[in-house]
Amino acid sequence: MILAKTNLSETGARRFEFARDSFAFANELVWEFQMDAATGKRALGSRDPKPEYAHRCFALARVARQFFYHARFAADQPVAADEIYQQLVRAVIARHPRIPCKPDEQIIIPGFAGLREFSRAQENLLKIECGGAWRSYFLRSHWRMIFPFSRAHQTRTAAAMTAALKQNRLPIVHLVKFPALTINHAIVLFGATETGGGWEFESYDPNNAAEPEKLTFDRASQTFNLAPNACWPGGELNVSHIYRSWLF
Repeated sequence: MILAKTNLSETGARRFEFARDSFAFANELVWEFQMDAATGKRALGSRDPKPEYAHRCFALARVARQFFYHARFAADQPVAADEIYQQLVRAVIARHPRIPCKPDEQIIIPGFAGLREFSRAQENLLKIECGGAWRSYFLRSHWRMIFPFSRAHQTRTAAAMTAALKQNRLPIVHLVKFPALTINHAIVLFGATETGGGWEFESYDPNNAAEPEKLTFDRASQTFNLAPNACWPGGELNVSHIYRSWLF
């Protein structure tokens, strides 16, 4: 039974809309889970052909939030030259990574209605400016995954993410199973629904440009669960709320 939903912020500011505020292209996978026709089970296999744009999930998650926090798209204005867009993109990415700017301080992106439309037209530019794969591996927050995640910590994490969403802050979370390496991934949360047993979070997964994905939290077991997708067989995992302080 659904008890409460917090898709709209308490501030009344515009909410994140997947069809408008996510990238039109995806972070491609080197390995993915596929259905084995012989066994009927999902098996991990390498992609063929090899992807040209991979290992950028953390970079895309961070930049998508930068655009939501610091940019305003103006479809009624003329399309600008590529050089202008390069300058604007760099200015957006250089802004504060954790605190949204005031509406009158937002960077105007002319000629497009949102990031999805803009990234469809300027895919190459954005792929370059979002940064290389190293941005997904060399993060100060990665230290956290080597330490145990208590169930109390996961409950506090769920509460903190819900509180952030109510303030129209978009939590970026690190999904891990360390020391197992079955998942090492980042997604952006933009909606939360309280259920009878816990919370259901709606997320933008940089690996999936087609639709939002669900991350759930069960209050009784104090665990997060992610449904099966191309990079995850499904099941329980640990969640760390990142890009939220100098330490994370």
